[in-house]
Amino acid sequence: MVSSNTDLTYSSAIEGGIVVSKADAVINWIRTNSMWPMPMGLACCAIELMQVGNGRFDIARFGAEVMRFSPRQSDCMIVAGSVTYKMAPQIRRIYDQMMSPKWVIAMGACASSGGMYRSYAHMQGVDRILPVDVYISGCPPRPEGILDALMKLQAKIRTERAGQNLFKATV
Repeated sequence: MVSSNTDLTYSSAIEGGIVVSKADAVINWIRTNSMWPMPMGLACCAIELMQVGNGRFDIARFGAEVMRFSPRQSDCMIVAGSVTYKMAPQIRRIYDQMMSPKWVIAMGACASSGGMYRSYAHMQGVDRILPVDVYISGCPPRPEGILDALMKLQAKIRTERAGQNLFKATV
């Protein structure tokens, strides 16, 4: 016996329903809820970055579910750890390969300001080679700090014009 389900049929009551919004608001909503971060794990902060993917912290709640290791598939680079002058050109090249719009999170004291390293080999902050959008403090920062930085980046993206970040100026 086949039964018919009347809930799935066409309803003329919702025929004229139209959703109106600004294009910037729709595009930014899509961008904030579908971020694909690329982990640039350079030192010990990368261990804490791995923790946000587990069930306890669950970065998927914020739309950044899949960590991509290809710059052409990601739109947010998370620089985790100390940046050396020898590694700086490669980080910049990987950043340049990312599609626009793109964002950068500096994770930890070393990526933000050089940390405890004041030597000839360590760069005093990744913001000397990349335009950083959000800084995370700590050595190493806790997973809650990473999630907080992601929420701050999402709030920043919501206020941007949709075409504003397509041709981001280089540092």
